[in-house]
Formats: sequence, C-alpha cells, structure tokens
Amino acid sequence: MNAMNNIESGLVSAINKYPLLPLVIAYSGGVDSQVLLHTLAKLSQKKLINNPITVCHVNHGLSDNAQVWQEFAQQQCQQLNLPLVVCDVNVKAQKQKSLEALARDARYQALQDVNNDKSLIITGHHSDDQSETFLLALKRGAGLKGLSAMKAEAYWGKHLLLRPLLDISREAIELCAKKNELSWVEDESNSDTRFDRNFIRQQVMPLLKARWPSINNTINRSAAHCLEGQELLDELAEQDLARIELTEKSLQVSLLISLSKARFNNLIRFFLAQHNCLMPSTEQLDQLQQQLLANGDKNPEVKVGDHFLRRFKDSLLLTEIFSDVSDWQQVIKLSTEGVEVALPDKLSPLFFSPSKPHSQSKVVTSQRIKLAEVGQVVSIRFSHNNPKCLPDYRQHSRNLKKVLQELHIAPWQRKRIAFLYYDEVLVAAIGHFVCQSYMPKSNEDCLFVSR
Repeated sequence: MNAMNNIESGLVSAINKYPLLPLVIAYSGGVDSQVLLHTLAKLSQKKLINNPITVCHVNHGLSDNAQVWQEFAQQQCQQLNLPLVVCDVNVKAQKQKSLEALARDARYQALQDVNNDKSLIITGHHSDDQSETFLLALKRGAGLKGLSAMKAEAYWGKHLLLRPLLDISREAIELCAKKNELSWVEDESNSDTRFDRNFIRQQVMPLLKARWPSINNTINRSAAHCLEGQELLDELAEQDLARIELTEKSLQVSLLISLSKARFNNLIRFFLAQHNCLMPSTEQLDQLQQQLLANGDKNPEVKVGDHFLRRFKDSLLLTEIFSDVSDWQQVIKLSTEGVEVALPDKLSPLFFSPSKPHSQSKVVTSQRIKLAEVGQVVSIRFSHNNPKCLPDYRQHSRNLKKVLQELHIAPWQRKRIAFLYYDEVLVAAIGHFVCQSYMPKSNEDCLFVSR
C-alpha cells in the first residue's frame, strides 16, 4: 500500500468505505476521466477495490466530434474489459440558463439513471476544477453554500456522488497520463473563453498562479472553510425547522417571523433545498419577510423559481405554479360501468359510479349524490357565479364564496375545486360537500363520486 501514488490511494480510500455498492464511472474520454478509468481498472484487477464497475459515457451531441469521442470510449472500455453504457442526451437552450449548466444537468441525470439501485457515481474532478468552481461562485455573489464549491461526497437521491481526486492537481493528473502513456480526447470547446469556466481556466488562473504559485491550494482551503460554515448553518436550520415546520411543505408564520433576518433567510433556503427548489435571491427573501408582516386577512405570495411561497392564516406553504383552470369544463356521460374523468393541471382524476349496478370504485374516498334526472346535463366545472347553497353540514344557506372561506380552504385551492352541476344548478363541491337537496335518501339510487 505504501508504494501506491496519491491518485491510487485516494481512490482506494474513498471507495472502500462502500465495498458493496456498484460503481459508475463518469467517462468523457478527457484526460481526467481517462486517468480515473485506467486507475480504477488497475485497482480492480489487483483486487484493491471489489465493487462491480460500469462506465458511463454521455453523448451530448453538441460537438461535431461527439461520435468520435463515443467510439473512443467504446474502444477504451473494450481494451479494459469493462461494461460501457452510452447515454444520448438532447440539450435544448433555455432562458436564464447557460448551455454549460444544461449539459451538466443532463449529464448528471444520465449518470443517475444507469443503475436503479443505490450506486457510487465517481467523477474525475480535481483541485483545479474546485478552484474554478469557487471563482465562478464568487463571480455570482454566492454565499457560503456556493463558495463551498464541490463536496468530496454528496448524496444524489438514492445514489452517492464521489469526487475522490479533489486534492489532486490537473498537473499531477496529466503527469500520470503521460507516465502511463495514455491517450485522451480534447474537447475543442474547452478553449472557448466565451464560457466563464474556460475564461477562468485559460486567463485568470495562470495570472493568479504566476503571482501566487500556491493559489490553487489556498482557494481550495477557503472552499473547505466555507463548507464547514455551511454545515453549521444547516445544523441550525434543522433545529429551526423542527420547531417551525407544520407539515412537510408548510411553516408556522408566527414563529418564522420571530427569527432574525439572517436566521430567517437561512431557514427558508434550507427549507427550499429540501424540496429541490431553486434558491431565492436576496431581494426575494427580503420581499418574503416583508410580505409575511402584512395584515392577517391578506394572503401574500412570492414566486421563487418554479414554485410559490404562499401565506394562508398562520401557515407559509410551498406550492407549485398552478395553471388557470377556470375555463375548463366537461360534460359527464354516465354509464352503468362508471366513467373516469381526467382533470387538468395534474389534479387527481374523478370516478363516477352509479350504485346500481354497483361498480368497483377506484379510490377509497367518495361522496354519495342523488342521481340526475333523465335529460339533465351532468358536468364538472371549476368556475361558479357565487350561488347560494346549503351544504350537507349547515343549517342555513350561504353564498358559495363564504362557504369555502368557512371551510378554511386557501384562496388558490378554492380555484382548483371541481364543482358538480346538474344543468346550471350546483350539486356538490367535490371532496368538500354535497348540497342538501342532492343528498340521496337511504332507499334511493345514488351516484358515487370518488377521487
């Protein structure tokens, strides 16, 4: 073991903590992944690691050389007698997101999809990559989490991502490749300084190293300090969340607003990260804190990425962005076998089943409703003209809007309630109540509406 070099010993140390998990090597064919691949193959042959190995090459199709790189990957794995999975991904341009970031996300998703069971996904990221990531985060004005750069170990859902070469320099990796007479591919886009990372790599880091030769190590040390600070903040956020969390996706406003600004911001970021949401800007966090101080009869909301944080009473709820379904409606053609109605915008479908002959309900919860008379049009809608109604649980009629308020339904959820109509008369709010005149008597045939 003493004769092992730093690359080999780093890999053995990282992987042997998880001896039973299959290993997925992220392999592009570049010098970093080439050294990673050949070193792991060597360690496996020597039985210094015993994990089953799969190699994954992601073809983004962004370069004219993509097919050549794929063939190179196939040749290398064939020589080493290692199984290769080639993943073709389609990267499409999106607003407010760089092509580099989109390609990275697609690559990481492909790596996670290689194995269904928990795996170790291993990449060849090194200390120069870490420095570049730190400077990119600094350029964005990131906080401790961003300045922590890349973790040596990080959970990706059920998988574990390993970056065991973060202490190794690019120079050492290239020296290893040359010493072992390895060939590799060069991505021509790496010289394009229009990409921020390449600009830092090609122009900024050489200048910094010329002035301060050990700058790579000191940047990496700063990233490690930031990671330690972030871990402390996460511990604090976990304690705050345990005290303030109402449900998995809601927080108690009265306790939340009692926190200091820094602690408030830390908890919100942690809460959103738990649900894989985009991180809010400082301006959005300031806006949220201010909105939560609004009068109790208000229902403020703040958009964060592809989610909303919405206040209702003493709860701050995390929701998706909902589509407007007010114009949607559908006539229901009832049958003795029952009929399923698909609702818009990811709402759960409804199943309509007459009691005679009885059909099996697809869902446990259901409402019993008096059957429509012959010739009446049965329909489902999300809109209403605020009619007076007498729900099954009330003694007096009241306007529908007031009824929904007294049921403590959040305003945005009121717009997503499916209403059952016979002709133009409101019969029921599905999942909430049935109007008393449409409650079936014990001896009457009825309609079961389930979801």
